[in-house]
Amino acid sequence: MMRKLVMASAMVLALAACQQAEKPAAPAEPVAAATEMVVAGPGDMAADFTLVDAEGVSRKLSDYRGKTVVLEWTNEGCPYVKKHYTGAMQALQREATADGVVWLTIISSAPTTQGYVEGDEAKAWKAKHNAAFTHLLLDPTGEVGKLYDAKTTPDMRIIDADGRLIFVGGIDDKPTSKVEDLQGATNYVKAALADHKAGRPVATTFAQPYGCAIKYPETLKAEA
Repeated sequence: MMRKLVMASAMVLALAACQQAEKPAAPAEPVAAATEMVVAGPGDMAADFTLVDAEGVSRKLSDYRGKTVVLEWTNEGCPYVKKHYTGAMQALQREATADGVVWLTIISSAPTTQGYVEGDEAKAWKAKHNAAFTHLLLDPTGEVGKLYDAKTTPDMRIIDADGRLIFVGGIDDKPTSKVEDLQGATNYVKAALADHKAGRPVATTFAQPYGCAIKYPETLKAEA
């Protein structure tokens, strides 16, 4: 009997040692941080960020919790942006902000690259383009653009009042720089805002983005 107890105890100890050896190590802090930086898609929570606007005021995304928010990446030198800024983008901005939507236009162009603005030029951007966004946010390091995996101008995001992404990607279904292609195009941002306002599920939550590549700092290194 005693021998059986000793053998049973030895087996328990061996099993415990085996399980302890097989137990994976706890992830290090950098891994946890990296997990938080995973780019979110439709249905996921939008990552918080803080950027300085054209007036030099810090704007934090989470300050607009409770409101619908549109993020629009832009570059005034891009032909695809110019197509939409012949009046269509400004009209959509006015329609959205009249409904209480917060519209944040973001410039992620690095210094000396196409689209980059600062100082008085940044302050004059809204009037120059007859735009109707809520704030023009400057992202010269590209950190926020890359956080959202924004690749082109334009590239759009819609965030609901709970801070969740309900639309990601291209503004419409005509991936050209031709102004005449605005006629008959399905504007996914306009449609998503209408669905959300009416309490309907957004019909199209993702559209392939198109336009000019965002001029991140890596662009300078690649061209050097």
